[in-house]
Amino acid sequence: MSIRILLVEDDEHIAGAVKAFLTEAGYEVDACPDGDEAYARFYEGAYQLVILDVMLPGIDGHGLLKEFRKLNNTPVLMMTALSDDENQIRAFDAGADDYVTKPFRIRLLLKRVEALLRRSGALAKEIRHGKLTILPEEFKASYDGEELPLTLKEFEILSLLAQNRGRTQPYETILSRIWGYDFDGDCSAVHTHVKNLRAKLPENIIRTVRGIGYRFEGCAGERAEGQGKECVKERVKECTGKCV
Repeated sequence: MSIRILLVEDDEHIAGAVKAFLTEAGYEVDACPDGDEAYARFYEGAYQLVILDVMLPGIDGHGLLKEFRKLNNTPVLMMTALSDDENQIRAFDAGADDYVTKPFRIRLLLKRVEALLRRSGALAKEIRHGKLTILPEEFKASYDGEELPLTLKEFEILSLLAQNRGRTQPYETILSRIWGYDFDGDCSAVHTHVKNLRAKLPENIIRTVRGIGYRFEGCAGERAEGQGKECVKERVKECTGKCV
């Protein structure tokens, strides 16, 4: 799956240049000029990184970042012409992961993006959680060395959840990320594939967050902190029907 970046910048010239450069580097970039559109896109789509301007029309970048943090911990790189210590401290207090001031060298911005993506695991060629191993480029997943017989959709859902471990992915996000924005269906497709996926996993690592979505919990070895304790399988009642 390609890496998606949300770029929030009201200066068309800067937004165009940054989007073009990141796209050329192989990233999928959605750009928007204001806080309202940015929040809607962030809520509906699964992004591996956000590049967020501070000075925006309406809600500013600091306020928008606080709203993002209520949803999940996607890495956020703040960029602004405000270079004083107070604004930088305010950004980090709000939950920013990095901060770059304008004007900036576009290649330096790319390196900061790469660093944040590496830190979050989004650039990993291999995702490991306990006995579970996922190879995104090969569309393969294995548990304790045995390959799991997953369909493409099941693999994509598992990869999406594992890459966002501990962060709930709303039903709408999974639908748009895996099936596409033009999918003419409802959340029952997600529920069905997650149910089938769980049946193929040796332990229960996908938790239902009732009325919201699903979250990857990690494997038994991780939760037991290397003590070898077995994961206690919780019985989760499956949500069915349309999104709520």
